[in-house]
This record gives sequence, structure tokens and C-alpha cells, in this order.
Amino acid sequence: MPHGSSYPVSRSSPRPARALPSGGAAVAPGLRLLAAAVCFLFALGLTGLLFVWTDRGQLIDGLLLPRAERGGGYEQPGDLFGPATVVLRHFGRPSTLAALLGGVLVVGLLGRRLLAGLTGVGLVLCAVVTAGAVKSALPRPDFAIEGSTTHNSFPSGHVAVATALVLAYLLVLPGWARRWSVVPGAAAVSVIGAATMIAGWHRFSDVLGGVLLSAALFCLAAAALTLRRGGDAPRPGAMPVAGRAWRAFAEAAVGLIVLGWVVRVLLPGPAAGLPWGPLVAISAAAVLTALAVGVAVFLVASVEFTGPVDRPQREAAHPGSMERLLATDSRTAGR
Repeated sequence: MPHGSSYPVSRSSPRPARALPSGGAAVAPGLRLLAAAVCFLFALGLTGLLFVWTDRGQLIDGLLLPRAERGGGYEQPGDLFGPATVVLRHFGRPSTLAALLGGVLVVGLLGRRLLAGLTGVGLVLCAVVTAGAVKSALPRPDFAIEGSTTHNSFPSGHVAVATALVLAYLLVLPGWARRWSVVPGAAAVSVIGAATMIAGWHRFSDVLGGVLLSAALFCLAAAALTLRRGGDAPRPGAMPVAGRAWRAFAEAAVGLIVLGWVVRVLLPGPAAGLPWGPLVAISAAAVLTALAVGVAVFLVASVEFTGPVDRPQREAAHPGSMERLLATDSRTAGR
């Protein structure tokens, strides 16, 4: 009597193991952008809740940007007050805004990203309308804090427009050029934000709210473009998500160090003449702005907005997908 197992043994060859999806392809870029938009909106609401609708938040805003001794306004006296008003006056001109928006369209047209350029223009206009609507609709409670007012300036329209312009260019720039726009883009927004605080137009929370508002609108706009194209696969040879995150963090850190060194060298006297409150507010706003712009660049690192993804492009991005589809069809037809 033969010994051994009585279970039948199949002679068919085992099926090849199916590769697990990598971490970078686990979540589609469109879904990541939508999730980021929700996070930015949550941070925007939390900022308004803590700084505008609580007495401690209004007190912190007042400590960072105290009322001026003369005139009762929030202008911060010093050598930077004059340059701040000049920057805001030039940036607020309709001709300047039209030129910057025209640049978005021109770059989009030259790079075959006209739809992305139009979306970028809509992003800036939507930031203007939304910031104005939020400031008009939301009240600012009166907690009887000395030096505080009930005038609501949350979020800052100037900062929202500046941030939206920088992020609009991310939609029309090629992937390799977006990384190089983090430092100059964050620096430009930081200058506008610092100018609004030095001139007494906005508080620290207003600047932070303007950045978060435009970042949320950018994520929604980029997600709409991505989902319209049917999704995007990572480019061939693209770095995994964890690697891109560490590289973006390192580049942002180096950029902040360089930016701080440039400010220290070019503006040693005026920056040192600022009181500690505005200096802390400007520094914190610059760091958070660089972080928000860096996150936006990271989220669209593997996405190109050049046009609809056709079948050959998807097959090139996912080699072997066509063969699997044909094999599935043949098995189904043979049943």
C-alpha cells in the first residue's frame, strides 16, 4: 500500500505572484489633492476659530502686532514702513494684476497647457471673490480686549491673491521647473504678507488665512484638472512618494536658510529695528508660507497638465496593462 498524502496534486503550473502596488501609486493624485484641500480648509477654519473667535487668539494677534502709539492704527513704525506701502501700492494696481495673469496664460499657451492657464486665472479671481466674501460675512466678536477692534480683516485678500498667483504658475509650469519656484514664490508671498502687517493692514492670522485659502482653492483646481484627464500615473522613473517628500523637505529647509541669510545681509538694520512682535509674526508667516507652497509642489510633482491622457499614454505609463486586458478578454470568451 503506497504511503503518502491522499490529496490530489495539481499538475498545473502555479500562477505568478502578483506584485503589490507601490506606496507612490496607492492613492491617485486627484484623491490626494482632494484630501489636501480638505486639510487646508480645516486649517483655515481652525485658524479663524482660534485667532478671530476666541479672546486668547485676539490677544495673541494684538501682542504680535500692537496698535501704534500715534494715530491709533496698527502701522509698525520703522525703516520698513515706507517700502511696505510702496510694495502694496504697486501690487494692488489693476495693471500689475493683469500683467501677472497674462503671464499665466502666456506660459500655459507656450507649454500647451492653455486649459491649466485658464484654470489658474480662475483660481486667482476665485481667491479675490472668496476672500472678500469671507471678510464681509464673518463677524469679529468684541471681547473687550485693549487695543482690539471689531473690524474683521480675516483672511487677507492681498496675501490670498499673491499666493494664488504663485500657485497658478505651478499649473502651467513643467514638472522640473516647479521645484525651482518654491523659494522665489514663497519669498514673494512672504514679502506681501510682511508688507500688509508692517503697514497695519492685516494681522498675523489674516496673512495665514490668505495662504490657507488659496492653497485649498489650488488643490481643488488641480484635482479638477487631474480628474478630468482620467487620472495621472507617475512618470517613468519617478521617485517614490517618501523620497519626494524628503527631498522637498530638504530643499525647503535649504531655501529658508538661504532666504534668511539674504534678508540678514541685505536688510540688517531695518529688520533689527522691528519690535519683537512683528518680527516673530513675519518670520512665522514666511515659514508657514514656504511650507504651504512646498506642499503644493509636492502634491503635483507627478502630474502634468498638458492635455487629456489618451490610450497610448496610459499604456506607456502602465506597461503590461493592455496584455492583462487582452488575456482577461480571451479567458472570458473561451468560457
